[in-house]
Amino acid sequence: QIQLVESGGGSVQAGGSLRLSCAASGYTRGCRMGWFRQAPGKEREGVTSISYYGVIAYSNSVKGRFTISQDNAKTTVYLQMDSLKPDDTGIYYCAACWVGSALSGTGGYWGQGTQVTVSS
Repeated sequence: QIQLVESGGGSVQAGGSLRLSCAASGYTRGCRMGWFRQAPGKEREGVTSISYYGVIAYSNSVKGRFTISQDNAKTTVYLQMDSLKPDDTGIYYCAACWVGSALSGTGGYWGQGTQVTVSS
């Protein structure tokens, strides 16, 4: 069983930055970890992920603005979000060990979500 706890969400003006953290407890060896988000009235979408071996993927909408990283123990992932836009508003979920591709899939473990609001 893996538990994921996110922190770091909040409100910011467009152009600002936020940093999210996700701490995992449990056995995460071999698992991909990443971030998904869901905006009001929209489907959940993959934002970024990092494989256990460090292979990183970004959605086109955040490439060049967001950076995912992981601690040496590979139990905490971070999401540095720069140049934020109002379209980045949504609930951000940390996920681990899903089945599928780098930015989509099913199953796995999910955090409770943290709200990110970007105002214009």
